[in-house]
Amino acid sequence: MHQRHRLHGELVAGQDPVTYGMVRAHIATLRGAPSTPPRPPTVRQATGWLTRHPTALSGEDRVGLKAVLARCTELDTAAGHVRGFGEILTDRLGATLPAWIDTVDASRLPGLTGFALHLLRDPDAVTAGLTLDWSSGSIEGTVNRINKIKRQLYGGAGFELLRKMILLQ
Repeated sequence: MHQRHRLHGELVAGQDPVTYGMVRAHIATLRGAPSTPPRPPTVRQATGWLTRHPTALSGEDRVGLKAVLARCTELDTAAGHVRGFGEILTDRLGATLPAWIDTVDASRLPGLTGFALHLLRDPDAVTAGLTLDWSSGSIEGTVNRINKIKRQLYGGAGFELLRKMILLQ
């Protein structure tokens, strides 16, 4: 252990960008000792792999996703459903939504089944939102900005001050 510290100190003194863990891992490979297994991916990493378009994943991310999906069949099924919903969103395939909901409901995955069944509360609006080209996103953004300004003023300002705040931004 003393030699590792000395080697690490020499490398750092020579302006080499190394960490102590890197030195320890390298020495372990030289000795033929089994290195520690790679850390499992974080929830954030796995979620990113599942929600990003497959073409946007790097080679390393694809390998990680493949390994995670091979270990858990439920996650593999969920990934297929998430990809299917992503295709409905990006390709504006709102007409295929009922079939997607039925497939998800049949899979009995708790989180996705609840999401899919909540879409049935107003199927016409959801289908229109997933089919039509126009969006009310800019209006929603403006409403959210106005509400933020109103919260900042804590209701203590009159209409004139609110009007000036909205027009200045």
